[in-house]
Amino acid sequence: MTCCPVYLSREQQKELADIANAIVAPGKGILAADESTGTMGKRFSAINCENIEENRRLYRQLLFSADNAVAENISGVIMYHETFYQKDDNGVLFTEVLKKKGMIPGIKVDKGVVPLGGTTNECTTQGLDGLAERCAQYKKDGAQFAKWRCVLKIQQYTPSNLAIIENANVLARYATICQQNGLVPIVEPEILPDGEHDLRRCQYETEKVLAAVYKALSDHHVFLEGTLLKPNMVTQGHSCTTKYSPQDIAYATVTALQRTVPAAVPGITFLSGGQSEEDASINLDAINKWPGKKPWALTFSYGRALQASVLKAWGGKPEGLKAGQDELLKRAKANGSAALGKYEGGVSSLSAGESLYVANHAY
Repeated sequence: MTCCPVYLSREQQKELADIANAIVAPGKGILAADESTGTMGKRFSAINCENIEENRRLYRQLLFSADNAVAENISGVIMYHETFYQKDDNGVLFTEVLKKKGMIPGIKVDKGVVPLGGTTNECTTQGLDGLAERCAQYKKDGAQFAKWRCVLKIQQYTPSNLAIIENANVLARYATICQQNGLVPIVEPEILPDGEHDLRRCQYETEKVLAAVYKALSDHHVFLEGTLLKPNMVTQGHSCTTKYSPQDIAYATVTALQRTVPAAVPGITFLSGGQSEEDASINLDAINKWPGKKPWALTFSYGRALQASVLKAWGGKPEGLKAGQDELLKRAKANGSAALGKYEGGVSSLSAGESLYVANHAY
């Protein structure tokens, strides 16, 4: 007679579930501020700001010291290792700054994508070695959740079954390790928007990927009530000539999720995937307005779609601090409303309509 192993105590399960549910509380989502040093260099180059540690600290301080009203719509913040241990001008750790505002500190724990041998330009994500020790330390230092990103690509013959299964198992191993160390794992199987594929192809591939991910999570005995999913919305490829409405995107996205994501999962925190700030808000709103069974919270975990206008307003200059924070508050409120299906559109921000697409995007 076989018996399912129990890796977590009731107390551990409750802690994880409580954290996950707090992150996806109504009208709230995640600020993804986990860009690597290299990625910050690309962002800073657009505003002629030098990519040095002090400037990165000042920018993250701008985000984390915004008016307390930001916590009405942002429940948690994903940080990069460097940021996690930085302090504000008063010598207070950023993790403590966030907690005082009522926001939950999170941490990116993967080590980036690497080529997957035997495939056509596909990849997997590294970082499992030493992950348990890193998670234990991050938990001790104040983190309550973690993020790990895997990347899949739609091409003529991809994503391959090999890439789908490999990345699903990597995500499951990561999730198990996180939970054993008290961190809620955000599971992120991102299908990149690169390519000419239409909406139907993206929906088909998204369903295949998510089905494999949840099969792997089941095989690894992951406690689903203490996890969150961070998927792409179902959209056409960036080079697709057919344009679809927010309602088309909502239908395809909700259908894919209904067919693959168990009801035990507390919430789905979408990545913005290179959409403009306004499109990311409008599409999230349409998804929440779409009729039908939606047993999970449907909210946001945005990086570029919360920060593009912030960066432009700040401009790397001290006098741009307040303007940058005002932009963050506007986009946070817009997305908080969208997470409730109550966004009316039209919030003006400096980069609202600009495409934030980056080919073969990496963090």
